[in-house]
Amino acid sequence: MDKTEPKDKLETLIHSTLSELGEDPEREGLKRTPHRVAKALRTFTSGHRLDIKEVLNGAIFTEECDEMIVVRDIELYSLCEHHMVPFFGRAYVAYLPKGKIVGLSKIARIVDVFARRLQVQERLTTQIARCIQDALDPHGVAVAIDAQHLCMMMRGVEKQNSRAVTSCMLGVFKEDARTRQEFLMLTKRV
Repeated sequence: MDKTEPKDKLETLIHSTLSELGEDPEREGLKRTPHRVAKALRTFTSGHRLDIKEVLNGAIFTEECDEMIVVRDIELYSLCEHHMVPFFGRAYVAYLPKGKIVGLSKIARIVDVFARRLQVQERLTTQIARCIQDALDPHGVAVAIDAQHLCMMMRGVEKQNSRAVTSCMLGVFKEDARTRQEFLMLTKRV
């Protein structure tokens, strides 16, 4: 087998897709494209194959902390499940501990696990919040995501400056307006 020929089913499908689009998958610039696209798609959707318990890897600690913990401006990149084009932006994650905290880098990893799936922003926001709620059982969790969607920018309505903002509030963040307001204030860009 020539080393530029597709080697697996996904590469074969991409090779066929290039032909269907009117391209010549055998021309010099496209010979390795099926391999590169298959590899990229597997990376972009790697969250489907990750176990959140392995990602957390025991980085949950007992700590008598009772103040809000916020990790903001976590960049995220995902693929819209409707068009398989990227959406990207920032996540803002907070929780109010109840005797347990998690390593801060794990919050960013949780965002990545769920972002690296075929997604809609609404579900992504909720999945992140529920994962932290399930892992830590805190007094509450808040997640907000501010993102731009290439499916809105490159096709359809073609609105270049549109942004989607979603939030999920659980526990005290949903029940107490003061706590929710503190989270929103802490996530504003300085």
